[in-house]
Amino acid sequence: MTGTNTTPAAAQDTDDPAADAGSLLNMLAGAATVQILHAVVDLNIADHLADGARTAKDVAWREGSDERATFRLMRAAASLGVLSYEGSGGFALTGQGRMLRSGVPGSLRSMVLIQAGQSHWQPWGLFPDAVRQGRSQAKEALGVDVFDFYARPENAERARLFSEAMGDMAAMVTRGVLAEADTRGLSTVLDVGGADGHLVLALMEADPALRGQVLDLPHAVQGAVREAERRGLADRFSGVAGDFFVDVPAADLYLLKTVLHDWDDERCVTILRNCRSATRAGGRALVVEMIVGEIGKPDFATISDMAMLCVTGGIERDLDEFDSLFEATGWRRGRTYPVGGGYHGLELEAV
Repeated sequence: MTGTNTTPAAAQDTDDPAADAGSLLNMLAGAATVQILHAVVDLNIADHLADGARTAKDVAWREGSDERATFRLMRAAASLGVLSYEGSGGFALTGQGRMLRSGVPGSLRSMVLIQAGQSHWQPWGLFPDAVRQGRSQAKEALGVDVFDFYARPENAERARLFSEAMGDMAAMVTRGVLAEADTRGLSTVLDVGGADGHLVLALMEADPALRGQVLDLPHAVQGAVREAERRGLADRFSGVAGDFFVDVPAADLYLLKTVLHDWDDERCVTILRNCRSATRAGGRALVVEMIVGEIGKPDFATISDMAMLCVTGGIERDLDEFDSLFEATGWRRGRTYPVGGGYHGLELEAV
């Protein structure tokens, strides 16, 4: 689970049982909210409303869905603020609803399909066991861990959606990274586990002297090659099919965007050590992650941390936890700054 920092304010102790019950019921409705968004996306409702308000009858006719159930879904989506009710049976998109369209900048459509789909949703049903055992429940729910699940040929479409979702998240932070990152004097940038390579390709577009690579599993890296070709950057880009737990190519700058939170401390140490071993003293890395804040304050990172525990076996970390990983692997943290969407850039130097 990943996303923007939208955790509701913590409930106050009002000594009012009715208010407390209402707050808990709102929390309990979270599962229904996810599946409402899932249905809105799966039925292409945001795309059907792209040109303006339509009635549920019109949407149902276009989509081939049940008219009354479609109205009930759109009414629920309006109560969530994803749609607006325009009167006379018409519904329109809000700003949030526009983010559920396909093929538009800033879309979170693929992220909804991933979060509400089999690979993430089924492990959540076993979440208490994740806490009891301190490990992901993906193997129990899916038969394999989540990344092996995506690597299976029969799950190629789910893998494509996952890469697309990661690309959408990259777009959310890219502007902030470009505003802060300094690539002067660098020659090669390696996007470690970079999926479609959106971040490294954006850096290459901003700096014509850079050569870029994406290191990822074979089923993922081809998407990066296609994206580089689409952007006209193929002459300065290469995709490296490999395993960052085994070997990492040499580079001047390593990008690790939402990679470390997928893994436990031991495996993060392996990733960071492999990057450090491949570069020289003074080499650089940029980690992009959420940072857990003060305990007891509303913090989406702590919610995402539960998803990491349940689905991938990873961890969302506070700064002290990050620094422990960096110090153990030959890196020193320098500048740290927000890059958008609740994420931060952590600049590292090899020592």
